[in-house]
Amino acid sequence: MFAKKGLLALLALGFGVIQVAADNKLQGIYALAKRRVPNHADAFSFALVDGEPDTFVVSDKHNGVHVECTTVSACARGLYTYLTQRGGVDIWWTGSRLSEVPSKLPKVGEEIKGEAIVPYRYHFNTVTFDYTAAFWDFEQWELELDWLALRGVNLPLAWVGYEYILIETFREAGLDDDDISDFLSGPAFQAWNRFGNIQGSWGGELPMQWVNDQFALQKRLVQRMVDLGMTPVLPSFTGFVPRAMSKLYPNASIVTGSQWSGFPAAYTNDSFLEPFDPLFSTLQKSFISKQQVAYGADVSHIYTLDQYNENDPYSGDPDYLRNISAATFASLRAADPDAVWLMQGWLFFASEAFWTDERVSAYLGGVPGNDSMIVLDLFSEASPQWNRTQSYYGKQWVWCELHDFGGNIGLEGNLEALTQDPITALHSPGSTMKGIGLTMEGQEGNEIVYDIVLDQAWSSAPLNISTYVNDWATRRYPVKPLPKAALDAWTTLAQTVYNNKDTNTWATIKGIYELAPSLTGLTNRTGHHPTMISYDTNSSVVSALKLLLQAKAEHPSLALVPEFAYDVVDVARQVLSNRFVDFYVVLVDAYTSPNSTASVVSAAAEPLLALLADLDALLYTNEHFLLSAWIADARRWARGAHAYGAFLEYNARNQITLWGPDGEINDYASKAWAGLVGTYYKARWAAFAEYLEQTKQTGEAYNATVFAGTLLEIGKKWDNGTWGTGEGEWWGVRGDPWEMAEKVLKVWA
Repeated sequence: MFAKKGLLALLALGFGVIQVAADNKLQGIYALAKRRVPNHADAFSFALVDGEPDTFVVSDKHNGVHVECTTVSACARGLYTYLTQRGGVDIWWTGSRLSEVPSKLPKVGEEIKGEAIVPYRYHFNTVTFDYTAAFWDFEQWELELDWLALRGVNLPLAWVGYEYILIETFREAGLDDDDISDFLSGPAFQAWNRFGNIQGSWGGELPMQWVNDQFALQKRLVQRMVDLGMTPVLPSFTGFVPRAMSKLYPNASIVTGSQWSGFPAAYTNDSFLEPFDPLFSTLQKSFISKQQVAYGADVSHIYTLDQYNENDPYSGDPDYLRNISAATFASLRAADPDAVWLMQGWLFFASEAFWTDERVSAYLGGVPGNDSMIVLDLFSEASPQWNRTQSYYGKQWVWCELHDFGGNIGLEGNLEALTQDPITALHSPGSTMKGIGLTMEGQEGNEIVYDIVLDQAWSSAPLNISTYVNDWATRRYPVKPLPKAALDAWTTLAQTVYNNKDTNTWATIKGIYELAPSLTGLTNRTGHHPTMISYDTNSSVVSALKLLLQAKAEHPSLALVPEFAYDVVDVARQVLSNRFVDFYVVLVDAYTSPNSTASVVSAAAEPLLALLADLDALLYTNEHFLLSAWIADARRWARGAHAYGAFLEYNARNQITLWGPDGEINDYASKAWAGLVGTYYKARWAAFAEYLEQTKQTGEAYNATVFAGTLLEIGKKWDNGTWGTGEGEWWGVRGDPWEMAEKVLKVWA
């Protein structure tokens, strides 16, 4: 009897330990509920149970809401599903509205069950950390991570603070700080230094204060990711090294990489330590061991590592490529026996001429086993590579939506492709697809096209688009009763703007006013920076804007909904962006007409400049379309230090304009932001109009090279400015969004 009681006691103790461990794993979810639904946090309970991976069941229990889940991530998704399906609230990039759930929590009623259709739900492109999150603080990251966790993301990229570990690794290898400093790039350009595209920092050296602050931030971010049930994808040593490494290790196998995007040699042609050199493995062990000490040895065993992003290998010989990847993976496993290599598959699309099927097979084949690697099929919605590579020759891969390049702002999407294509890929013969994710370069607008992809990861059948859009808009504008006009506006957008069937323009539509003014080459661009407008403006965005304003007239409290105000400004912005094209065509026709005069050209230019003035005024009415916010976020890290603040502001300005010391990838990261439109784009178009008038007056031929020089001067002067010291440079919002939206319809629609 005593033995039996003792055994039962031990079993009870064991179960107690297991329960405590399970409860500890869920503390991050309880904290999430308290953070986002503070008035009802005590009404939610969670429990980890055995079962299929990533499943949840939501039910009524103990006068509250109970979520049973098989993973912490599934618990977060279960909480989100209840809040959206029963509570009618949501969390957005513009802020969380989850706390607006009814004061009396709705009953669950029939159990809500959910199951992920793939083990990985991924988020982030390496460059998102610069195009969108370069200057984020913890509060901004907190909203982002909660948004991700609630939508069920469990595999986020975690690049912040990378330079701290890298510097320590290089120091241990014997490099001095000057050699290291010459290699590192500025805060707004670190992604491309990490990719081995650029090196060095125009505008000043990267301060150690920045490095230390980002490292401190990363410690908090990694812990928060883990608390929320995510596995952070951590950096590793990629092989890109300072030039001085060749002098320090003269016998090391170090090759010079290719030039990138027209940058001068001082800022590109990065040195690459080939992975089969013993020094590579030494540096990899050094880097990963330091990272494990910093963040914990078991927070993740998945490492991001990209060696040939827009950077062709030293040799195309299949054996060479196979040896590169084999040695790279061996170095990871030597440092972490459980290491899994994650890589962006962009190279196979961007350099498709180099990456033949044979070379792709050789490179991927150098990594033993199929579970030891995860490939992000980066541009799945428009240019998938999984199908031409036989599902990446057996390696795990993730279906990804890219869509946004450079953080450009413009309405576009194809909801049908985003819901059907992942399911088709998942069930294709021999598919090794293991995930669905988002890899946009910038996280700016078009939120619905990203939400639907993450939601598709929890539906085995393609989501019904009309139902999805209706439910999405209803949560986005939580007023009762929601006017039918608001739903009609989104139905209109879904059937036009978000129903783009032209695969040549499957990316955010770029406004031509953001491009360097020219007589040719601006309109009807295709590719991944399209300017071609794939829909009729009048029956799409104009109609949607009218319907949104009608909805506000019917239910004035919509004006108090932040997302409604954002959408009205965004749709009105798109109307103006499209109308600019029409006036631009008139200007070009006026100039190229044989009998035109300077006065005719001047008259044709006036509407363009007036439109830009109104666009600037419109954007100033909403906090999410402000250049000043981007600059303020950058300068905040300087904590009042003047020179450091100026360096950060230069980085912030240069990225969204010249993108390089001399406009190497000019306007790639252009933005529809108040202040940027008024003080930069408008100034360039005014200079263009003036130059066209001048050539008519003097009889000179139009000289594109001469005018390009003028634009470069404007760009350099603007990049070196200090916000708030010039005309039209305001901090914060100003003006009335409703008046400006009405003006857009009255004057420009």
